[in-house]
Amino acid sequence: MNPIDLPGIRIITVSGRIGAGSTSLAKHIAETLGWKHIEGGEVFWEAMRKKMHVATKDTDLRPDEEDILFEEKQKEILKNEHHVVLESKLAGFCAQNMTDVFKIAVICENENGEDQPQIRTDRLINREKIAYDEAKAEIFEREKNDLTKWRKLYADGDKLWVYWDSKYYDITINTFMHGQEENLKHVLEKIGYNSK
Repeated sequence: MNPIDLPGIRIITVSGRIGAGSTSLAKHIAETLGWKHIEGGEVFWEAMRKKMHVATKDTDLRPDEEDILFEEKQKEILKNEHHVVLESKLAGFCAQNMTDVFKIAVICENENGEDQPQIRTDRLINREKIAYDEAKAEIFEREKNDLTKWRKLYADGDKLWVYWDSKYYDITINTFMHGQEENLKHVLEKIGYNSK
């Protein structure tokens, strides 16, 4: 399948909280458009994790220089690539002011705006086939470690800063409220995709 051109959109970023559903959404968008799906964590962090012999959740043990290097590599993709769905937590944040990059945030919140960590944990267990305690550590410890590090590096230590803040995105998808098909349809409408 030849990649589908979208007027004014060169790259789509998908950034979501752990277990919120960003991987599924990114894959479905890429498949529909015939675009390449790049998962930032898999591409850049796996080698570092193995080299340092640390668990995925141990973001705080990773040198800050590695995070900065990762963001530079990510920015290269954002500036130079075409027909790519780039999935990583900071992809949308890094693509601020890039008008030809369509930025999607993925959350899992109830009608009162409250995060649903139990649902995110269950999704992680089903996707990764891991034990409950491991999934819980991934959701809570890794997210806390990520935010602590990134608040220091990118937000001047602002304790309220979160990468899923809707101000960084063109659209926010809530996987608690809607199913996969409905979310995909909503995104495709927003990016101007016409299946006909």
